[in-house]
Amino acid sequence: MSLTIRRVVTGHDKNGKAVVKIDEISKTVISTRANQNSTVIWATRKWPIDLNEEIDMSAEVKKTTVDNGTVFRIVRFGPGVAPRNHRTESIDYAVVMAGEIDMELDDGVVVHLKQGDALVQGGTIHNWKNNGKVDCVIAFVLIHARLPKSVSGAVG
Repeated sequence: MSLTIRRVVTGHDKNGKAVVKIDEISKTVISTRANQNSTVIWATRKWPIDLNEEIDMSAEVKKTTVDNGTVFRIVRFGPGVAPRNHRTESIDYAVVMAGEIDMELDDGVVVHLKQGDALVQGGTIHNWKNNGKVDCVIAFVLIHARLPKSVSGAVG
């Protein structure tokens, strides 16, 4: 199953009037493991964001996060998605848009999330498991962050 997401990006014209800058089906759909794909809707290179710099760098994002920046990504996790325990140097805001999924932490705690549920992921090691029969689609906003001093382990 593929991921088809329309992205609409607004900005300003030379007179400061609000305009639609982009209105298209996202062209940057990738897959990093079996039964999963994602697309970056928008990303920024620094924080705080300078709205004078309206640069579409969504196609340039190769890592999960952008150093000192932000990433808005939508991910589809198919049933039986390949496991990937990982930690990101970010605070992640996530909303389940469709389906259901289990988020498993490194201590074995499993949290079941369903459509409409929201999650804040604070740089923890986690894995996504879709044990259901339908795709799960999640919208993520990842903001680069410093991990707690007590944390050690791989980031990716």
